[in-house]
Amino acid sequence: MLILLPPSETKRPGGTGRAFDAAGIALPVLAPQRAAVMDALIALSTDEDAAARVLKLGPKQWGEVAVNAALRAAPTMPAVDRYTGVLYDALGAASLSSASRRWLGGHVLIHSAPFGPVGALDGIPAYRLGAGTSLPGVPALRRLWADAVSSALAEHRPRFVLDLRSEAYVALGPLPDGIPARYVRVVSEGPDGAVRALNHFNKHAKGALVRLLAQERPRISSAAGLVRWADAAGLRVRESGAGELELHA
Repeated sequence: MLILLPPSETKRPGGTGRAFDAAGIALPVLAPQRAAVMDALIALSTDEDAAARVLKLGPKQWGEVAVNAALRAAPTMPAVDRYTGVLYDALGAASLSSASRRWLGGHVLIHSAPFGPVGALDGIPAYRLGAGTSLPGVPALRRLWADAVSSALAEHRPRFVLDLRSEAYVALGPLPDGIPARYVRVVSEGPDGAVRALNHFNKHAKGALVRLLAQERPRISSAAGLVRWADAAGLRVRESGAGELELHA
């Protein structure tokens, strides 16, 4: 099973790893796209006013321009540790065992805007870029990434994909035809029996799900296998049609 996660806008600063290697991480075929976006971000950072405008930075966020300017030389840390926020706090990768972290490294890709999907343990620098940003000097991110990511995932040939990305990042890399996959929606069942999508608890539920998977490390190769594992683990995951699963929070 391959799990696709969204990134987070908030990130830990610093790092101890060597500089980012666009071809030395998961899906190395994406190195040209990674280099193009990094070059565009670095070039944009030479004009602080323009960078703040394009990246929609407030006065207290202008330091992010310098962060982008240093992309090629900045220290790195594993992607799953770089990101913070609700989903990654619930996942709590730093507190997992070595075996669970290795499982994350072998089963999880985190889909970033500047680097495309990267392995959970791949070293990445801090950066500022969202999926909807239009960068000068490169095509729209959706046009730059979508076909390339789909082709890279097709070459990766996972047996089953659990897609926990937000819709903005799904657009940056639609899953190719022929790969069994399910997109996950977090829902809650009200007193009237009606199922409603959740917003506030959406990210927390996804992070907690991935943490439990990493702790138990089941062998799952289909949606049916995931549902069986979830039932045994005390979770409620149900098929909802149209290639989706509902995770009841």
